[in-house]
Order: sequence, then structure tokens, then C-alpha cells
Amino acid sequence: MAIITLTTDLGYKDFYQAALKGSILSLLPTVNIVDITHSISAFNIPQAAFVLKNAFHYFPAGTVHLIGIDSVYSDHTRYLGVKYKGHYFVGADNGIFSLMFDTPPEEMVELHIMQDLKFLHFPLSDIFSKASCHIADGGKLNDIGIPVEELEEKVNLHPVIERDTIRGSVIYIDGFQNVITNISKDLFSKVQQNRPFTLYFRKSESISQLSWHYNEVPEGEKLCLFGISNHLEIAINKGNASGLLGLHLGDIVRVEFH
Repeated sequence: MAIITLTTDLGYKDFYQAALKGSILSLLPTVNIVDITHSISAFNIPQAAFVLKNAFHYFPAGTVHLIGIDSVYSDHTRYLGVKYKGHYFVGADNGIFSLMFDTPPEEMVELHIMQDLKFLHFPLSDIFSKASCHIADGGKLNDIGIPVEELEEKVNLHPVIERDTIRGSVIYIDGFQNVITNISKDLFSKVQQNRPFTLYFRKSESISQLSWHYNEVPEGEKLCLFGISNHLEIAINKGNASGLLGLHLGDIVRVEFH
């Protein structure tokens, strides 16, 4: 069963998403197209990387993931086909792969598919669709590109550890307005060493207890937990944490261990 997933910033208002899907189905009518999301903020590479990194491993091995973020033609941007942990990715080499991958990919090629000039400003429906369908139909990466050794690097903002403190930041706000930080469960456990903690944010706000699920506190109460992304989240049970607590992308959070 051939599967192509789509992660783009095309939104749902215009015809672009339909044009992309139509191009794929014209090339490979039997393929299963799965939308991961089309609601990435325009050109927001870190946001797209976070979403796809947390979603792709739920799909079967061999799935092709088409990434449509900041992919308009440029003399300085390569288009790549990449194999990583048994999955295939097609997208622009704009730093997104370096944000998504924790280990080196198994295979990488720079795509050498002839650009149709009428699609110069919309390579998703041309080069990306052709590459994705070729791979989904059982084709090899080497048939459509030349091997490359390095990826464009884009560095995430990492938490800072100072003795008994972790200083992190907000990296994502989901559709429920849960606030997700860049503090991973592994890092938290490593520094915590079973000690009590206090999570501080927005000067006067704090939380001193980890929850296992959102309903562990009364409705309207704030909590923190490690969600499905394995990153520390700040939430409100059945509430809007980002809006009610005034937390936004890039805001600083601090965990102190006692």
C-alpha cells in the first residue's frame, strides 16, 4: 500500500492544496494521500519540523513524506530525497531535515528531475510530486538524484542547564492551546534525579507537580506533564493555556530542582 503524507503551509482557503493532490493522483492514482497538516505558519520551518518529527514514525515503513515548507525555487536551495529510519522524505534542503533527524539519514540524493517552467513557482506539484510518486511506486532514490553527504544545518534553541536549573523556551502551541517547551523528558529526568521541582513561567506563575494526564486536576486548573511529544507541556484542564496564561512562542520557562 503506497502512502504519501503531506505537511505544508498551504492552508485550506486556496486551490494550492487541491492542485498538489491532483498532481500526485494523476501520476499515481492508487496512492493513499494522508494530510498531516496544511496549517503550518507560512515559511515556519521549526514548526513543521516539530510536527512531522512527532508524526512520521506512526506510519508504516516505506511511507513517503512530502514537505511543502519554504520550497519556492531558489538558486541556493537544493531539493532532496532522503531515507531515514525506513521512511522517505522529499523537500527543500532549507534546514528542516537537520531539525527533524536525530541520527544521520540512511541515504540522501539531490533531486535531478527536470523542472517544468510553468510550475517554477510551485515545485510541489511538479518536482516534489514526481519524486514522491516515483519512490511510493517502488523506485530508487538513485534513479532520480545524485548522492549528497551533508544537509543544510539549522539549529534549534536548546535548553540551558545551570546546576539545579533548566532554562527552556516555548517551541510549539497546539490546537488545544497547550504550550509545549523544548525540555525533553530525558533531559528533565537526568537533571531531576527524583528531586522535587518547581516550574516557573510568566514571573508569578508556577507548578510543582507533574501530572500523568490532563484530567488529573480540576477543570480550569493549570498543570504540567510530558505529552505525546515527550516534551514538557503546560496546559489547563479543558482550558486555553496559551491565552489564559499569556504564554507565546519563544517565552522562557524555568525548572528549579530542590
